[in-house]
Amino acid sequence: MKKTITLTLSLVFVIALIITQTGCSGKTEPVSKTSYYMDTICEITIYDMDDMSQDAAASVIDDAFSLCADLEGLISMTKEESDIYKVNHAKGTPVKCSPETIEVVKMGIDYGDLSEGLFDITIGKVSDLWDFHGEGKKLPDRSAVKAALDDVDYKTIHISGNTITMANPKAEINLGGIGKGFVADKAAAKLQELGVTSAIVNFGGNIVTIGDKDGTPFKIGVEQPFSDQNGIIGSVDAKDAVVVTSGTYERYIQVNGKKYHHILDVNTGYPVNTDVTGVSLVGKIGNSAQCDALSTICLILGVDDGLKLIENTPGVEAVFIDKDGKTHTSSGMKFDKI
Repeated sequence: MKKTITLTLSLVFVIALIITQTGCSGKTEPVSKTSYYMDTICEITIYDMDDMSQDAAASVIDDAFSLCADLEGLISMTKEESDIYKVNHAKGTPVKCSPETIEVVKMGIDYGDLSEGLFDITIGKVSDLWDFHGEGKKLPDRSAVKAALDDVDYKTIHISGNTITMANPKAEINLGGIGKGFVADKAAAKLQELGVTSAIVNFGGNIVTIGDKDGTPFKIGVEQPFSDQNGIIGSVDAKDAVVVTSGTYERYIQVNGKKYHHILDVNTGYPVNTDVTGVSLVGKIGNSAQCDALSTICLILGVDDGLKLIENTPGVEAVFIDKDGKTHTSSGMKFDKI
C-alpha cells in the first residue's frame, strides 16, 4: 500500500501579513506594484536600491514581474505552451524542457524522496477533480477520485538531460506545492541582481525579505487561522529571509456543513487529517521553494512529527498552530506572540 502522499492543490493566498513599519529616514518613498501570477496576487515593494528613484524602482519591479510571467509560462499546468502542460499531454513521449523547469521538477522529486512520498508532484489528476474556486461547492465523484489515485507516483517522472518523460502516460505533474516558492526565489534574485538592497516580495503565503528596513528587520505577521478579521496571532523578524505559510484555512469548500480543505491525502483523494491548521516556516533568502514544500509536508505530518522534521533541517525554523489555536515552535524559532 502507498504511504500517505499529499500536496497543496493550488497556490495559496496571503496567509502571512506584513506589519507596517514607519520611520522618518528622509529617503525616497518606497515603490510598490502588484500583479497576478500563479493564481495569486503578487506584490513587490522596494525600499532602497542603488538608484532609488521612483522610475528606476518601478522599472526594476517590471523586470521582476516579467520574469515571473516567463516562469509561470514554463511551469503552469494549465497554459498550453508551458513545459509542464506539454509533459502532461505528451502521452509518455520525451519532452524537451527549459533549465528552470528541470530545476523545479528535480526539487519536487527530491522532496518526494525526503518525505517518503508525503509530497508528490504527480497529484495533477486528483487535484483537477476538486474545485475550490467554483460556485457549485460540491464534492468530486468518488469513482473518479479512486481512478485518478492510480496515476499518482512521482517516481514515474524520468529526467534525462533537458528532457522529461512520464513512464506512466496518464500521470500529471502539478507544481502547486513548490512552484510559487520557486518563482519567488527567482524574482528576489532578479531584484538583487538589479541593485535592490531593501525590499519585500509578497507572493501570498510566500514572502521574501531583501535586506532590512532602515537597519531594522522586517516584521512579518502570522495570521490566526479561520480569523474573520484577518487577525494576527504573532510575528517574526525577517532580514534576508523567507517566510512561508501553509494552512487548511486558506482554501476550502463547505458541503453539508462540513469543511473540506485543499491539502489532499493521495491514498484517499480527500483532505488529509491533520492537527495543524497553519504552519509558518522561516529560512534564509533563496530558500522559498524549500520552505514551500516543507510547510506542506509539516502540515501533513502534524505538530509532533513536523517539529521533528524541522529540528533536523538546518537553517529552517517553524511555528505551528494546532486545531485548538495553540502555538508550537521549533527550538530556534523567535516568534513574538501577541
